[in-house]
Amino acid sequence: MSDDFDAIVAANRAEGADDHPEDQAFETALRPRSIDELIGQERVREQLSLVLDAAVARGRTPDHVLLSGPPGLGKTTIAMIIAHHLSRPLRITSGPAIQNAGDLAAIVSGINEGDVLFIDEIHRMSRPAEELLYMAMEDFRVDVVIGKGPGATAIPLEIPPFTVVGATTRAGLLPGPLRDRFGFTAQLDFYDTHELHRIVDRSAGLLALEVTHEGGGEIASRSRGTPRIANRLLRRVRDYAEVRAGGIVDADVARSALALYEVDDLGLDRLDRAVLRALCSSFGGGPVGISTLAVAVGEERETVEELAEPFLVRLGFLARTPRGRVATAAAWRHLGLTAPAGSAQLALDDDPDPQHT
Repeated sequence: MSDDFDAIVAANRAEGADDHPEDQAFETALRPRSIDELIGQERVREQLSLVLDAAVARGRTPDHVLLSGPPGLGKTTIAMIIAHHLSRPLRITSGPAIQNAGDLAAIVSGINEGDVLFIDEIHRMSRPAEELLYMAMEDFRVDVVIGKGPGATAIPLEIPPFTVVGATTRAGLLPGPLRDRFGFTAQLDFYDTHELHRIVDRSAGLLALEVTHEGGGEIASRSRGTPRIANRLLRRVRDYAEVRAGGIVDADVARSALALYEVDDLGLDRLDRAVLRALCSSFGGGPVGISTLAVAVGEERETVEELAEPFLVRLGFLARTPRGRVATAAAWRHLGLTAPAGSAQLALDDDPDPQHT
């Protein structure tokens, strides 16, 4: 089946399409090709394996699958594994690329029986396309509208049974009717350090790179619970090792390489530390609005909100309150600073910060 998988990879855009082509090739080469090769996500692996094996045994198309979770956890990889497990082609598109019902109709009209259609960022589809997708997923039929105005005619188009694999980083934005049409929903969790260590070891083996147990542990512990980041850091450490350390990655080489690329012991990078320093040094620990914080570090609001803030919140370094972002005591300690007397007290709130500026 490896030839089928290679064909799938070659025919479709891999996760991280904005990366350099060489980086895409690197990520593609390291993707697991079967459920058995997938490291971590034990609960999802077992559940998905049952869904697929049962469908194959019955000779039927599996239920539609929804994969949700933060970026970099392997949603595209799992979609490829599903197609490989079923020995069927994988067609890849994305929500932003489907701007109207006609775009979706053009995609599904070319689907063959048993094909797997992967829609990345499915929550960003246009509403007319969503409504057409409801019918395609449930009734395997779409109505193609010919003409405009009173003379428009809807022509029903039958579609052979197929499987939709949707991926989203924001499941809460999916409309209820669309969410309900997925027979299996999987929430992907962040990986622990042990799982990331196994991923680093596997990737190093595929790259014929010598990495000691301690060196792999250093990379894994700074990967923010995300396989994509683990492989990216491994790529940078490999460069450092080949140029300055004879090609062998031990703990000292890994630490030196990651220090050069400004990734600290907890996985914080330059942007993360800039946000914390601005919050603590410039604003006394907060509260401060996200827009003001973004201006202080010279980045767009969306960059701070989507790249830096989620990880800082997970670490307990930053809190979102109704009045703005606030640095916690752990953030001050991590920066080696002492919180001033009378600094802002935390008023934790689960609701997102209002539009402070």
